[in-house]
Amino acid sequence: MKLEGSVVLVTGANRGLGLEFSKQLLARGAAKVYAAARNPASVTLPGVVPIRLDVTKPEEVAEAARACGDVTVLINNAGIGRLGGFLGEDADALLREQLETNLFGVLNTSRAFAGTLGRNGGGALVNILSIVSWINTPAIAAYSVSKAAAWSLTNGLRHELRAQGTQVLGFHAGFIDTDLVRDLDVPKTTPEEVVRLTLDALEAGEEEVVVDEPSREVKQGLSHGVYLTEIAVG
Repeated sequence: MKLEGSVVLVTGANRGLGLEFSKQLLARGAAKVYAAARNPASVTLPGVVPIRLDVTKPEEVAEAARACGDVTVLINNAGIGRLGGFLGEDADALLREQLETNLFGVLNTSRAFAGTLGRNGGGALVNILSIVSWINTPAIAAYSVSKAAAWSLTNGLRHELRAQGTQVLGFHAGFIDTDLVRDLDVPKTTPEEVVRLTLDALEAGEEEVVVDEPSREVKQGLSHGVYLTEIAVG
């Protein structure tokens, strides 16, 4: 996968990781970057094409797919994170809200653009997952479920899209210094570093990228039951 000359759609592109993806894609020579956000007026980066897209609304996803028929790379970055465990009164609402964006939102866009990627030579699909795809803690329990489900979805999409030559890259990271974890007192990596590593992995043809040491340690520990231990979230 060569990013120079590619046409990329980034969801949740108005801030945080999505904004950094857009910046670095332009720097690597992407021919066009569609920067998708619920409010396209919030996309202010020069050089991108703002589009309206709420990934939880099938009609907006379908319209985006019609309008962006030249896409060769889809980066499913849009996501939400809410604090809370499973035993509170609001647990059902927390889980449903996060599944709508972090799981069904990814499914909606992936399904809508799969044919586009195939017609344009295969291209690539990047799903932004997390260290908590593999582990859980009461502080962000529902969020972890949504990311674990998105990881399984990513693995399934990889198998279904392989026949049309579409590379599916799953991204795993710990805490990244964005608005999503601004109030958490934990070590964080920079958006610049994790995006650089992700785009390097994409161009290298990889199917999974684990961008920081905490995520690498957790992945190594899966066979030893690391998921049985609660992680600390400050």
